[in-house]
Amino acid sequence: MKRLAPDVEIIDVTHGIEPQSILQGALVLASTLPYMPAGVHLAVVDPKVGSERKALALRGPDHVFVGPDNGLLLPAAERHGGIEEAVSIENPAYRLQRVSRTFHGRDVFAPAAAHLALGVPLAELGPSVDPAGLERLDIPRPEVGDGKLRVKVLYVDRYGNVQVSATADDLATAGMEEGTRVELDVGFESYFATVAGTFADVRNGDILLYEDSYWNVALAINGGNAAETLAVRPGADLRVRRAT
Repeated sequence: MKRLAPDVEIIDVTHGIEPQSILQGALVLASTLPYMPAGVHLAVVDPKVGSERKALALRGPDHVFVGPDNGLLLPAAERHGGIEEAVSIENPAYRLQRVSRTFHGRDVFAPAAAHLALGVPLAELGPSVDPAGLERLDIPRPEVGDGKLRVKVLYVDRYGNVQVSATADDLATAGMEEGTRVELDVGFESYFATVAGTFADVRNGDILLYEDSYWNVALAINGGNAAETLAVRPGADLRVRRAT
C-alpha cells in the first residue's frame, strides 16, 4: 500500500484475530469503526482464499470497506450507515500483476484499498453486485430469561477476558444488576461470579461479569486469566443464573 500510495496514512488496528475466525474479525471491525477516521478500511480473514468467493469493495456514507465476501465486512458496514454501492474487485489494473492463489490480502485487497484511498472511483474496480446477495454471518444472540442468560463466547482478548453475546441491557432484563451474585455453567463445571462495574469491585482472583469497552458483557478474573481458568474459546456456550 505504501508503494502505491506513499502519502496515505495507515492505521494498523490489529493482527490479533485468531486464524480463520471470520466472526471475531467482523466483530472487531464493527466495534472499532466508531473510533476510526472516515476512510478506506481493509479487513482480511479469508479461509477460502483462491476459491470462487468474491473480492469486495463496499461504499457507505463515510467509509469504504475492502475484503472477502464471507460476511467479514457486513456487520461494520450495516451498523454504520449501510451499503450504498458494492463491487466485485476484478479489474486487473487495480491488483498486482502477479496474484498468488493464497495471498489475496497482499495481491488483491491491499492494492485495491490503496487505489481507493487515492481517489479511484469504486466502479473502476469491477462490476457492481447486489448487497442483498452478499454472504452473511450468523451472529449469536443471547437467550434471556428471568434470572438467567444463555450466551456464546465471541472473543477472547490477550488478557484472557471473555466477551460474550450479551449486553448490559440483557443483564438488566435478566435482573442481574451490579452486585448480583451469579453462577456460571461451563460444560460440566460451575463457578460463582459477581456482576460488577470494573475489576477492582471484586477481590483478587474472583470472577466478574462487566460491560467491556465495546459495550458487550465480558467475563474476567481480577488479576487472572478467565479464558484459561474456565477453559473456554470462541463459540463455547455459557449459562448464567442468579445464585440462590
